[in-house]
Amino acid sequence: MMMLVALTSGFALSSAFRTVAAILAAPLQAEFHLSPQALGVFAGTFHFAFGAMQLFMGIGIDLYGVRRTVLTAFPLCIAGALLSAAAPGYGTLVLGQALIGVGCAPAFLVCTVFIARHFAPQRFASLSGLSMALGTLGMLFTGTPLAWLVQQWSWRTGFVVLAAMALAAWLWIWRGVHEPALGPAHGMPQESVREAVARFAALFALPHTWGIVALGAVSYAALISLRGLWLGPMLIERHGFSLVDSGNVALALSVVALCGPMVFGRINPGAATRRGWIVVCTLLMALLFVAMALVHSAWVDVACMLATGLLSGYIVLQYADVRAAYPAQLTGRAMAVFTMAMFLGVAAMQWFTGLVASLAKGRGMDPFVAVMGCIAALLALGALAFRLLPRPPQDV
Repeated sequence: MMMLVALTSGFALSSAFRTVAAILAAPLQAEFHLSPQALGVFAGTFHFAFGAMQLFMGIGIDLYGVRRTVLTAFPLCIAGALLSAAAPGYGTLVLGQALIGVGCAPAFLVCTVFIARHFAPQRFASLSGLSMALGTLGMLFTGTPLAWLVQQWSWRTGFVVLAAMALAAWLWIWRGVHEPALGPAHGMPQESVREAVARFAALFALPHTWGIVALGAVSYAALISLRGLWLGPMLIERHGFSLVDSGNVALALSVVALCGPMVFGRINPGAATRRGWIVVCTLLMALLFVAMALVHSAWVDVACMLATGLLSGYIVLQYADVRAAYPAQLTGRAMAVFTMAMFLGVAAMQWFTGLVASLAKGRGMDPFVAVMGCIAALLALGALAFRLLPRPPQDV
C-alpha cells in the first residue's frame, strides 16, 4: 500500500500543475498581455502533451514496468517547471508547459495499472477512488497557498516551489517503489515495441472503445476546464472577487473534489448498472454548467462549482468500466487509451473554450455564459455517444 501512496505523490503534483492556470491567469495576462484564447492555449498545452504521450507511457508500463517508466519521465516535469519560472516570454512559458505535461504523463496511469496488477479486481474501484482522492491533494496547493505566494512574490515563485515538490516526489518513488522483475506476462512471450504499438492501435478497432473515448474526452475535461482555467477569471471578472478570494473557492472545490472519488468508489454500483450511473452523473454535471451560464449570482456559481467537484468523483466509475472492458494483458494500454482521451479532451476543451470566450468578448457578449454553455453542451453530447455507441461484450 505504501508503494501506491508513493506513486500517488507524483499524481498529486500532476494535479497541481494541471490547475495552476486558474490562479496564474490574471498575473500572466497582465505580464504577457494574453488574450483569453492565448490563455486557453497555455492551459491546454500541458494536457495536450500529457494526453499525446499516453500511448508511449502505456507501452512503457506494459514492457518495462511502472517504476522505470515514471522515474524516466518525471524529471522532465521538474525541468519544465524551472523553465516556466524563468520564462522571458509567452513562447518559453508554453514550452515549459509541454515539458511538464510529458513528465507528468505516466502519473495517474502508473497508479491505476499498479492497482490492477497488485490488488484483487473487486478492490479496483475503491482503491482507484482512494488514489484519485490522494492525488487531488495537489490541487489544494493551487488554491489559497498558490494565490498567497503569487500575491506575496510572483507567479514565478509558484513554479519554483512546484519544481521542488516534484523533485521530492521523484525521490520518494525512487526510494519507495519496487516491482518484481518483469517476465513474460500472463503466459505470453515478451512483446517487441512494434508489436506493442500494433496491439495498442488494435484497441481502436474494437467498437466499444469509441463510446468510452467519447465520454472520456469531456467528463474530466469539464472539471479541469473549470477548476484549472475559468474559475479564477469568472469569479474575479463577473463577481469582483480578489485573487485570494478566488483561491479560497478553488481550495474549497479541491477539498470537495478530494471526497468525490472516495464516495463513488465506495458506492461502486457494479457492472450491471455502472454505465447507467455514468450517464446520469454526466447529465447532472451538464446541468450544473447550465446553471453557471444562466444564473448570474455569486453564491449560485460557487455552489455549482463545489457540486461539480463532488460529482466529478464519478470518473472513478469510468475507470472501473474500462478495467472491465478489456482483457488483463491489455490493462496498461486500455487505461492509457482512456487517459489519453481524457487529457487530449482537456487540451481541446481549454483551447476551444478560450476561442469561444474570445469570440464572445469580441461580440460584446458575456464570455462566461458562452464558455459554461459550451461545456454543458459537450457533456451532453459525450453522454449521448456513450449511451448509443456499442457497449463492451460483457455488458451486452
